[in-house]
Amino acid sequence: MTDFPFQIVGFDMDGTLLDTSGDLAAAVNEALQASGHPTLPVERIRPMIGGGARHMLAQGLAATGGCSEAELDRLHRVLLDYYEANMTVHTRPFPHALAALDTLAARGVRLAVVTNKLERYAAQVLDDLGLSDRFACLIGGDTMGPGRGKPAPDPILEMIARCGGGRAAFVGDSVYDVGAAKAADVPVVACSFGFLDRPVEALGADAVIDGFDQLVETLERLG
Repeated sequence: MTDFPFQIVGFDMDGTLLDTSGDLAAAVNEALQASGHPTLPVERIRPMIGGGARHMLAQGLAATGGCSEAELDRLHRVLLDYYEANMTVHTRPFPHALAALDTLAARGVRLAVVTNKLERYAAQVLDDLGLSDRFACLIGGDTMGPGRGKPAPDPILEMIARCGGGRAAFVGDSVYDVGAAKAADVPVVACSFGFLDRPVEALGADAVIDGFDQLVETLERLG
């Protein structure tokens, strides 16, 4: 048994557990270049991350002149092909993330990743970084089927089921994360260092952390 208030803690991937912005921005810019659009700096692309690759690319195209739905389909494939070959060139865990995972695991907490990234891509990223064995389950944006990724509660509820049940909390950086957790009636912590498209206070999370060195204490307080 553990004295920790949560038996399960789930994490979003992009902008929460991992800084994937360099590799995602490179993939967006590959697609923009393929369509003759100007490229964007990483800082412009960061707030576009979180709703899946197609949504991210659509925002990038809209910011550089727009395109037809058919062109978006074509460029989405360009983006995915590039990203698949270059997923972890720049991607790294955020500072203190691994120490926080170690502390939670030592307290008997089961850890999970719930992301809107395609499951096979998320699995590859975790494998490349040597992180896969830390998590009891991984749920991607396509795991539950069309229309059932975050902000739907389905992936959070599935996370709890796959982890064997128990009281859960979730950690994320977007309206998708907060929406999914709240719909599943799970306390949610927002990361102020994530890929924010609005002030972190506007996400409506139950608590905010400015770094992973604050996570364990914050979860204890929430519990």
